[in-house]
Amino acid sequence: MNRIYLDYNASTPVDPVVAMAMRPFLEEAYGNPSSGHWASAPAKAALETARGDVAALLGCAADEIVFTSGGSEANNLALKGVYFAQPGRNAHIVTSRIEHPSILAPCRFLERLGAAVTSLPVDGSGRIDPESVRRAITADTLLISIMHANNEVGTIQPIEEIGAIAREHGIPFHTDAAQSVGKIPTRVDSLGVDLLTIAGHKLYAPKGVGALYVRRGIRLEPLVHGAAHESGRRAGTESALLAVGLGTACTLAQDLQPMARVRALRDRFWLGLQRRFDDRVSLNGHPEHRLPNTLNVSFAGRIGAEVLQALDGVAASTGSACHSGRIELSPVLEAMGVAPEIGGGAIRFSLGRPTTAAELDAVTERLAAALTPRTPE
Repeated sequence: MNRIYLDYNASTPVDPVVAMAMRPFLEEAYGNPSSGHWASAPAKAALETARGDVAALLGCAADEIVFTSGGSEANNLALKGVYFAQPGRNAHIVTSRIEHPSILAPCRFLERLGAAVTSLPVDGSGRIDPESVRRAITADTLLISIMHANNEVGTIQPIEEIGAIAREHGIPFHTDAAQSVGKIPTRVDSLGVDLLTIAGHKLYAPKGVGALYVRRGIRLEPLVHGAAHESGRRAGTESALLAVGLGTACTLAQDLQPMARVRALRDRFWLGLQRRFDDRVSLNGHPEHRLPNTLNVSFAGRIGAEVLQALDGVAASTGSACHSGRIELSPVLEAMGVAPEIGGGAIRFSLGRPTTAAELDAVTERLAAALTPRTPE
């Protein structure tokens, strides 16, 4: 049976254009970008060109981009970097209950060091009320960190409104945009953010590279100490190879037209599921404020992992699990208040630029076969 990939929110393939741009840095331009001699010059030039390419996508200055090993490091650098750059200050962080683990885990770590963390609730669609952010702010609030779009259900947060509240109170505002970059506009001034996270492998770049946008004037303590790489914000020899991959992917991502086609395919897929399964299928996430490629649905009375297992050759995700007969919802669905009998049957289908209508039609047919009760022989 043909294999079908619908897990682009987990990882994208490397775009052929990206792979082609990286190849010379595997074979020829091997110098250390920081060495300052003839062998380092091509690598240094490529590194800074890539930095500019990332900045161009976000609408910021090149020196506001810090290359990292991925989204998790960028998120950790944002939270811990701001925290440790403010010695002697009582620290309070405002975040949400549906953040990625690379936000939630650093928050728990900082709590052990004495920080106070407010994790805001979301409504049934996974959206935060901006006024809850305003109410959560205290005199000690050091940072607000709210993801741009949720990785599981695709719900897009009102980042512009939250950014205005943060500016009103003079508080740095970070957003994890790992899922949104390349799918919807992510210009930092329009969003009103001071720090923004990118992950390469969500963007048709390789795994192992990401970036953190840091607005000029925001002080960060490095996570990795050593030489003064990345303008003193992250020690370690830079990889021109990976930076070129991310920069090229960001250049491709400036054209959002492919996402219009992906959105149309996703909506067609959802309509087909509704026609085929009627009230046995329901949507998780906001019906409108949602990533154009993401469809998280629940099949009532089913266990998502078992349904996926029956979909021979289909790669998708489920955030729920069944342990000893008990359904354990993902933290995101639980925060949204989804009932266990509904959330237990949740599956996330995330489309990508290569996804075709024929693939989605095949998945619908495989779902029908998997969900049709078998009659005893």
